[in-house]
Amino acid sequence: MRIMGLDVGEKRIGVALSDQLGWTAQGHSVLTRSNLQQDLQYLADLCAANEVGTIVVGLPRNMNGTIGPKGQEIMEFGKLLQDHLGLPVEYWDERLTTVAAQRVLLEANVSRRKRKQVIDKIAAVNILQGYLDRQAHK
Repeated sequence: MRIMGLDVGEKRIGVALSDQLGWTAQGHSVLTRSNLQQDLQYLADLCAANEVGTIVVGLPRNMNGTIGPKGQEIMEFGKLLQDHLGLPVEYWDERLTTVAAQRVLLEANVSRRKRKQVIDKIAAVNILQGYLDRQAHK
């Protein structure tokens, strides 16, 4: 079974998938959001096609560790996702994952237009890889 990592934003959702052994995260796609039902169905189809057993959603926390309004929205989305898919949804602290992804793309000299297309996918990889690394050390 694979694990799916999601970087959920208002306009896009970055998607990453683990390998079968759950060691590494690879970027998969970026979903441009349309409406909730279509977004959930896209993710359901992706989970079925890739034998996903768990979903890890990046949870935005405030820098002091508390969960603000955006974090609450993400947790509500995670609950809807869990109910729709019947799969466990876990949360991973995503503070600074987009910043780290941006830094990698800047260092690689990727154009601004191309960065916009892949930033969410790279953030999803960072979320999922952090989760996988933590699981490996348990």
